[in-house]
Amino acid sequence: MNWLSNKLFYTIGITLLCGGLHAQSLAEAKKLYNEGKYAEAKPAFEKLVKQAPSNSSYNHWYGVCCYETGDLTGAEKHLKVAVKRKVQEAYRYMSEVYYKTYRFDQAGEMLEEYINLLAKKKQDPQAFEAKLDLANNAQRMMEKVEDIQIIDSLVVDKDNFLSAYILSEESGTLDSYKDFFQTNEPVSSTVYKNQKGDKIYYAHSTDNDHYCLFTQSMLMDEWGDEKQLPMNINSNDDDNYPFVLSDGATIYYSSKGNGSIGGYDLFVTRYNINSDTYLAPEQLGMPFNSPYNDYMMVFDEVKGLGWFVSDRFQPEGKACVYLFIPNPEHKRVESEDIEMKRTRAAITSIRDSWKEGSDYTDLIRLSHTEIPYGEEKIEKDFEFIIAGNIVYYKLDEINSPEAKSYYEKVVALNKQIKELNEKLDGLRTSYVKGNTARKEQLKPTILQAEEQLNALLEQPGELEKKARNAEINYLKNKR
Repeated sequence: MNWLSNKLFYTIGITLLCGGLHAQSLAEAKKLYNEGKYAEAKPAFEKLVKQAPSNSSYNHWYGVCCYETGDLTGAEKHLKVAVKRKVQEAYRYMSEVYYKTYRFDQAGEMLEEYINLLAKKKQDPQAFEAKLDLANNAQRMMEKVEDIQIIDSLVVDKDNFLSAYILSEESGTLDSYKDFFQTNEPVSSTVYKNQKGDKIYYAHSTDNDHYCLFTQSMLMDEWGDEKQLPMNINSNDDDNYPFVLSDGATIYYSSKGNGSIGGYDLFVTRYNINSDTYLAPEQLGMPFNSPYNDYMMVFDEVKGLGWFVSDRFQPEGKACVYLFIPNPEHKRVESEDIEMKRTRAAITSIRDSWKEGSDYTDLIRLSHTEIPYGEEKIEKDFEFIIAGNIVYYKLDEINSPEAKSYYEKVVALNKQIKELNEKLDGLRTSYVKGNTARKEQLKPTILQAEEQLNALLEQPGELEKKARNAEINYLKNKR
């Protein structure tokens, strides 16, 4: 009897002890979780999930910890369990996972479910309706991803990304704010100085505690007359990293406002000399912009190359500088394969963007070459790749009269597509910023313009193929 009693008390004791440890572990984990210490809470929730794999709360908490510590794969796996069990906040986090992995349509579906749940509980869904608009906008951008050849990439420390930019003298100079102004102020910005050396553009924080764009002119021997760029360019969020083309009127910069789809987005605006105003900023498409931070767009018109920076899929403190060949026609990726468009938009591999048979070695070498002011540059109206190393940049270089006739139509269509794209960008910007009535007013105009654009998009590609075949046959017959 004593032996049985001792065994029973031992078993009850172990059970109570384990239960106490479990409760203590869960309580501590939830405390860390509620304090935002996700990395510290994560191991405890991982153990709990292993003990109870179907527990919706454990999967939700662990999934959130995975998301907050950068493990998107783990977050998706465990948040799915919580979503199936209708855990409200799991929908919100699941939408973030889908958004950051370029599945914007699925992010939208999760947000719609989350908004419905908020409405049932009479909670304000406004912030998430705005996120839904962003997801829809990002999906449209991805479907229309540009066919840009990204020919090189370099992962650098975030505070040292300018080391990857080597501009020709004609393109001006870039410097960090701290080095240019010789200051120890904690300003994370860059300074662009034009080739003449009489104007600079940069950003610093304002009284509202966010970054705005400014410009100064050289007055006698020193910089002065600081002016803040107007608020149709500067937003209510951070605006930074300006670069100006040689025309002195076209400004590329980065903004966290103006309908950004994630962190900093890249925008372009133009100065109107006649009215002394800047045009409404246009948001660049994918692959330039992403759900992450994208900034410091620079074009070297002498080299015919461009650079931009992104921290997409990079570890903390790192960023990737991409080198690309500018596409003045803004050609889109011609494919119905949404997965292929997703990989091109996300820049999963730069090789995916390379043209078959092309060798970019000389261009990459050129990107690292310093070119003094006044050296002759290649004049390019377009880039028409025939075969191997045969590339035409002007209509007069095309030998076949038939090929030239085809390509003249390509040039005209590309111009029409560019103008229509610019019109649509303006309409979409107005749509994102507009109220409900304004959005309803703009919808039919946007849909009509999209239909017109879709009708045009396939035509240049077909005509270009005909032009290429006609030119190849002409060259063969001339041998």
